[in-house]
Amino acid sequence: MACRSRLFRIGLAALLLGSAVGHAQSLRDWRGLAARMVDEEIASAGVTNERVLRAMRETPRHEFVPANERRLAYFDMALPIGHEQTISPPFVVAYMTQEIDPQPTDRVLEIGTGSGYQAAVLSPLVRDVYTIEIVEPLGKRAARTLKRLGYKNVHVKVGDGYQGWPEHAPFDKIIVTCSPEQVPKPLVDQLRDGGLMIVPVGERYQQNLYLFRKRGDKLESEALKATLFVPMTGQAETRRAVLPDPANPTIANGSFEKTLDDEPAGWHYQRQLTLENNPSEAPDGRRFVSFRNDEPGRAAHALQGLAVDGRKVSKLRLDFSVRGRNIQSGQEQSQWPFIIVTFYDGHRAMIEEARVGPFHGSFDWRADSREFAVPLRAREAIVRIGLLGAVGELSLDNLRLSAAP
Repeated sequence: MACRSRLFRIGLAALLLGSAVGHAQSLRDWRGLAARMVDEEIASAGVTNERVLRAMRETPRHEFVPANERRLAYFDMALPIGHEQTISPPFVVAYMTQEIDPQPTDRVLEIGTGSGYQAAVLSPLVRDVYTIEIVEPLGKRAARTLKRLGYKNVHVKVGDGYQGWPEHAPFDKIIVTCSPEQVPKPLVDQLRDGGLMIVPVGERYQQNLYLFRKRGDKLESEALKATLFVPMTGQAETRRAVLPDPANPTIANGSFEKTLDDEPAGWHYQRQLTLENNPSEAPDGRRFVSFRNDEPGRAAHALQGLAVDGRKVSKLRLDFSVRGRNIQSGQEQSQWPFIIVTFYDGHRAMIEEARVGPFHGSFDWRADSREFAVPLRAREAIVRIGLLGAVGELSLDNLRLSAAP
């Protein structure tokens, strides 16, 4: 289950940071790079637990990614680790760690070891970490890496995380880094009374992070953020009732009417996004979103994944409403606002992308539509909206994606 936050195998720098990531990082001062990453991408985005922030600064993320990806290790992005899996963006790791409130006496179960990075971050914060990985080569490699780096309180097992690790239960905390449709019952049984569990629950491309607290034999739930993780494989996947329809790709909540904790539901990795509730201005319904940025190159975006099969859909139509105020390019001339649809093949390797834009200057609300071809090999896509390194204000509403005739 190499259960990691999804963003597929992509030109990851381009996806998350636009062209702001123009140069490889030198790892000679990895601690300095980690500190800057924490300050600029994690603490500034809302993680406040000082113990968690310190663990993020002191964990050598470059040790947990393949050699050819290490130059990107201290950017806030997912990175491929092989076997069609990724290591989660550091903000996601820090946020999930903070939400389970790790204590020095805790025994924590992690479902989805992946590269071992999440377990390494947890290691100095808790008593013991028990982590399970279903992909055998990943699990064995993570165990070797963790042992080599001296994480003595991390215990790795290869197996189906749906079943948990009953011989070491009960656990004080459980962190699940892949998405089941429903919380597996064995994990509920293995969480101690009063314990916390964080899980991305939902459909293949529409998930929410939930924090659960166990009370007796029941779970109290709190919805946190929209997110996008790889699916939990094994038994969890065979039990999935709702499957995506790649022959009818759509954007979920493109009018931003549905909310989750005062954020638009269905959109994840939101940066510098404001959900506007203004029926007199919204082109559709009551709400729309605005991205505002006054620092050239800084991320201001939101993402959404969807299924699309190029064998069944040859062309897509995108409809939307857009407004701009004082939009100028960012650090580089390539940093302008776009709506970008990036296509991936069945192995989650990037194929190509379609761009709508750029948007620049100041203009009132206008409706627009574009059509673009779907690559034959496409099986998935990510829609990205925002300023993408530009400065100014971009507002969007009524985004609709459909198969074109």
